[in-house]
Parts: sequence; structure tokens; C-alpha cells
Amino acid sequence: MKIVKGIVLLVAIGGLAACEKYDKTVDRGIDSKDLSTLKAGIWVDPTGCDHWIIDDGLEGYLSQRLDSKGKPVCSGAAPPGVATGPFKEGSGIVDAI
Repeated sequence: MKIVKGIVLLVAIGGLAACEKYDKTVDRGIDSKDLSTLKAGIWVDPTGCDHWIIDDGLEGYLSQRLDSKGKPVCSGAAPPGVATGPFKEGSGIVDAI
């Protein structure tokens, strides 16, 4: 039993050592670019609060829109469940659907 625990521990340590840090602000896909060049739109969730949305063709990005105090922004920019704005611009990759 001690041998199994030792092997599991070594595998876990090796797995953690293999982790590498990388810049998450850069798209490394087919059309590699800095993510700041993409255009964001707003998606309104079912409760009426805003989320920044970016569609990069094969990938997508979403984060909650917050005010300067960290509270959710619920602007009414669109009806709940709807995305609005130029969130599909900035990428030459067409959506699959």
C-alpha cells in the first residue's frame, strides 16, 4: 500500500511540475492575436445583468460586467437572454453554425 501511495505522490508532483505559466491575454489559435484587438458585446443573463461577450469563431470569452465597486451591472441594454453589440467582429473565423 505504501508503494502505491508513493507512486501516486510522484505522479502528482510530476504533473504539477509540468504545468507552465503562459500569457492568457494572447490567443494562440489559428488566427493568433492579442485578445485586446477583439470587440466585446453585452449578453444579458436571465436575471437582467450584463456580461461582456466576445466570439472569436472557434473560441468565446465571457465575463460578468462589474461596476467600480465590484457589483454587477444590470443596464437593460437588451432583453434577458439576448446578446447585443459587435461581439463577432475582430476575427476572420466564421462560426460553425
